[in-house]
Amino acid sequence: MSTGELQIEDLRVGIPGKEILRGVSLTVRSGEVHAVMGPNGSGKSTLAHVLMGRPGYEVLGGSVTLDGIDLLALPTWQRARAGLFLGMQHPIEVPGVSLEASLTAARAPVDPDEGAESEVSNRMRSEAARIGFDERFLTRPLNVDLSGGERKRNEALQMGVLRPRFAVLDEIDSGLDVDALSAVGRRVEEATTEWGLGVLAITHFRRLLTVLHPDVVHVLSAGRVVATGGSDLAEIVDRTGYSAYV
Repeated sequence: MSTGELQIEDLRVGIPGKEILRGVSLTVRSGEVHAVMGPNGSGKSTLAHVLMGRPGYEVLGGSVTLDGIDLLALPTWQRARAGLFLGMQHPIEVPGVSLEASLTAARAPVDPDEGAESEVSNRMRSEAARIGFDERFLTRPLNVDLSGGERKRNEALQMGVLRPRFAVLDEIDSGLDVDALSAVGRRVEEATTEWGLGVLAITHFRRLLTVLHPDVVHVLSAGRVVATGGSDLAEIVDRTGYSAYV
């Protein structure tokens, strides 16, 4: 089981003319699930994008480290190699690139023994069975002609095959029906004990957290963490809304 720490300290991020994140600090350790909740426009998706290195944002201050490695100094592919995974809010189609080819290419530099095409293929089928992902989708180009819910299951499958050290899940619950939410949430939670996955789950709603049980809940508002607590904090937010935190 992996051990480690993803540390975000006083992170400030903006775009031209606007500061979006205004000093975000939190630490996720291996095996922990941290939920980040907040209203629209609070900076939740910006946090996910900046952690993975999406262009278009300017880091104005602070740091992000994975076991002391300065992630902000690395291009996206090196952040992934260091063990960071992003489950995207809106997974895109990649015509002409099969899911298996994508995962084989991603896995081989991390662990050549487990990056062989046959090993990746076996893992894909095992993960598909665990989350109820139709095997006929495995031979398609990445996400082509998949529904929104199927794409989210595909994100969970990729996570299971790649086995990252930390996963940032940007509203992975959006577009999922009740059965799919249960399957995806359960798979992520199982990964926290299988190989010590640390999770930063970004969501609007508590429904994800009834399946993926958080150790810590953070409320983000106007680019700042304004409240931190246990799972009971998610229940309070679910009852009262975000008005008290705006």
